Amino acid sequence: MSEQLATSPYDALLLLSFGGPEGPDDVVPFLENVTRGRGIPKERLKEVGKHYFLFGGVSPINEQNRALLDALREDFAEHGVNLPVYWGNRNWAPYLTDTLREMTADGRRRIAVLATSAYASYSGCRQYRENLADALATLTAEGLEPPRVDKLRHYFNHPGFLRPMIESVLASLADLPEDVRAGAHLAFTTHSIPDAAADTSGPAEEHGEGGAYVAQHLDVARLIAEAVREETGVAHPWRLVYQSRSGAPHIPWLEPDICDHLETLHGEGVPAVVMAPIGFVSDHMEVLYDLDTEATAKAAELGLPVRRSATVGADPRFAAAVRDLVLERAATERGRAVERCALGALGPSHDLCPVGCCPARAPRPAAAGADSPYA
Repeated sequence: MSEQLATSPYDALLLLSFGGPEGPDDVVPFLENVTRGRGIPKERLKEVGKHYFLFGGVSPINEQNRALLDALREDFAEHGVNLPVYWGNRNWAPYLTDTLREMTADGRRRIAVLATSAYASYSGCRQYRENLADALATLTAEGLEPPRVDKLRHYFNHPGFLRPMIESVLASLADLPEDVRAGAHLAFTTHSIPDAAADTSGPAEEHGEGGAYVAQHLDVARLIAEAVREETGVAHPWRLVYQSRSGAPHIPWLEPDICDHLETLHGEGVPAVVMAPIGFVSDHMEVLYDLDTEATAKAAELGLPVRRSATVGADPRFAAAVRDLVLERAATERGRAVERCALGALGPSHDLCPVGCCPARAPRPAAAGADSPYA
């Protein structure tokens, strides 16, 4: 294998995702996994899970991950990258611990991990690292020697992640009626999180209002809006907005909500909106329900034409970006100097999450960081 395609010291890639139910009987057990330790009654979980039941109790995220697995394996094979790809979830089968147990039995000793979350935050990064630490602790308690896991860097500004979203926004604009297209606004959406979690996202030196979470999303939104202007000649107004809030009403979360934003734009006489879910890797339930169902219904109520652009999903360019991230990290671990692909003002993210990065409210061990108990 050439030096450019060498994956050493890694002998496997793990796709690590959230998981989702695959039938009506799975919905409440899945939500019990997600909310474990919070003491939420089963009847309340049934109410929370109503949007899953609207789709037959099936979240699209698992099928999206299967498609991404196929895309990664196909890309690796086409480019001579000899690295097996596994898949594990935090909250549903295939469970992370089971997958790591399988990888250990297969003799995998050094694993690169791709999380299906592109940005810095507790729920989008450190919680995945905590789940990795929990799984490794379970393997150790079973008498197994756990592998070393290294989480790949945040890829929000990698061109292979950005270009598919740019083209999706362009396609959505082109799909609007011609008489409203030029005046359309762009609403870049991501998952709302508590203000306190946003403010402490990223390395400690980046903490402050919105933290790395908001800064990274704003940089992506600017890059997409600028690319759209360059390719259409129209500078569409834009804003970063939020969706999928799920916390207690008295706790401040990032705002404005997409539905509130649509009402504001309608009141200002904006003729059309493209909703671009830049905070999500795939069209999973929060995209299908919160945007395609709730926000689209709100727009219809207002008489406001809207389109929703596609997420990256299993786009071959994203698969190629993952290959790039794996080879980049492998070369770095071998002591090689590498050029890291990143667009925008923020540059490439760190490989190793530093101490104090996206802290939890209650400290817990987390793998794949400077404070990891697993070397």
